[in-house]
Amino acid sequence: MIKRETYMNRIRPFIGNDLIKVLTGMRRSGKSVMLELIQDELVAEGIDASRFVKFNFEDMKNLPFLTAKALHDEVEARISAIKGKAYLFFDEIQEVADWEKCVNSLRVAFDCDIYITGSNAKLLSGELATYLAGRYVEFVIYPFSFAEFFELYGSVFPQTTKQEVFTKYLHYGGMPYLGNLRFEDTPSQIYLQDLFNSIVLKDIVKRNAVRDVDLLERIIAYVFAGVGTTFSAASVSKYFKSERRFAAPETVMNYIGYCVDAFLFYQVRRQDLQGKKLLTVNEKYYAADHGIREAVFGGNEKDVNLILENVVYMEMLRRGYRITVGKIGTREIDFICEKQAEKLYIQVAYLFASEDTLRREFGVYDSIRDHFPKYVVSLDEFDMSRNGIKHRNIKDFLLASDWG
Repeated sequence: MIKRETYMNRIRPFIGNDLIKVLTGMRRSGKSVMLELIQDELVAEGIDASRFVKFNFEDMKNLPFLTAKALHDEVEARISAIKGKAYLFFDEIQEVADWEKCVNSLRVAFDCDIYITGSNAKLLSGELATYLAGRYVEFVIYPFSFAEFFELYGSVFPQTTKQEVFTKYLHYGGMPYLGNLRFEDTPSQIYLQDLFNSIVLKDIVKRNAVRDVDLLERIIAYVFAGVGTTFSAASVSKYFKSERRFAAPETVMNYIGYCVDAFLFYQVRRQDLQGKKLLTVNEKYYAADHGIREAVFGGNEKDVNLILENVVYMEMLRRGYRITVGKIGTREIDFICEKQAEKLYIQVAYLFASEDTLRREFGVYDSIRDHFPKYVVSLDEFDMSRNGIKHRNIKDFLLASDWG
């Protein structure tokens, strides 16, 4: 089991206090394992596991507890047998109707430490979430980073090189369960396809009562094909019209929004660096896991430049940065990453095949006059830093703890 210390470092300061710990993220991204890691941490601190009350609401045996009242009564009965603080773990809590009422009541009535997981970004944005306002802290759990994938893959195949592992990462992506399949092609592809279908059916179609599933799947395919490229709902609608398929721009945006809520995609807004404002049209979207894209739609090898960009975007998201795309006239900087007082710029390239490519990728920074770090990352092995702009090999960039 990969310890995922990046997340544990964030969660650890809140263990034992009365804030509800909420772990969100895409289905099968490792939220349940994080609950296990938290339990291991508690046991290591001397907490007896008999004080844990655990529910996984995708387990059929918990079907009787899918309402707030039924769950509250069951938890109350179990807590009554515990001496001292109880530790409550609710996995995929969104399956429980009015779950916020139950969780808030437990928080008020008992001496307990509460942890919940859910697979929807709007888990805490509904009307009922007012019950928990100011009483929770949220952690988003992402698929494996390259560093985590490297650790897992190396535990299965110890003799592989960094380059070999990176090639596998570009193909398979970062879903944690792939290690159980020893990254074998056919089982891994079937698993990722089934996972995609589960996300679409359970977290998008069922949750949002989507009626036109065929249109939804076509929109998802469109977004997957163009990860990292700008487009508008109107342009998607126009494209479908050319394919003799009607899709109103509002419907397109609603369906993409459902996918974002299910953590299938992430939306990135564009920032006009000259006008110093956020642009409200033509956002970009990146896939939460590029391995799902490859398994379902293929093309990672053909679109490797887009996939590298996707990988870097997700890495910066994992590290807690707020990310926008920078627009300067007709040119773009791939990522502007900000966190507290920290800021850096990143341009992602495939390979520097010519001097023209070098000038283009480094030259995008010509009009940026501030002193924040500026990077160009690519698959090239040799350091091509110039004019104060740092070049990094993408594998080394992803594995670095910082970028000094």
